[in-house]
Amino acid sequence: QVQLVESGGGLVQPGGSLRLSCLASKIGSVIFELYDISWYRQTPGKSREFVASISRRGSTNYEDSVKGRFIISRDNPERTVHLQMNSLKPEDTAVYFCNTEVGAAQYWGRGTQVTVSS
Repeated sequence: QVQLVESGGGLVQPGGSLRLSCLASKIGSVIFELYDISWYRQTPGKSREFVASISRRGSTNYEDSVKGRFIISRDNPERTVHLQMNSLKPEDTAVYFCNTEVGAAQYWGRGTQVTVSS
């Protein structure tokens, strides 16, 4: 069973940067390489929304509002996916979750809070 653990959130001023990490524990790196990994975010009272994804082959996809500002990458030996977030805006404030699908099962981490405020 996959366990996803997010880290790297915090408080940052508008225009600042943060780097989130998603560690896949309880699996080996060879298995991790087979997984597509996504980042989502959620604010109170709203549905969880897609932010970015990276496929097992390294193909990336971004939600329109973060294109050009966020970069998703993966480090397979470390079983980690990173989300580099630059030029942060107050509207990026949310809890950020990483996600993967294994067959019909969805796996989510517990999330990490990102707050963009002056």
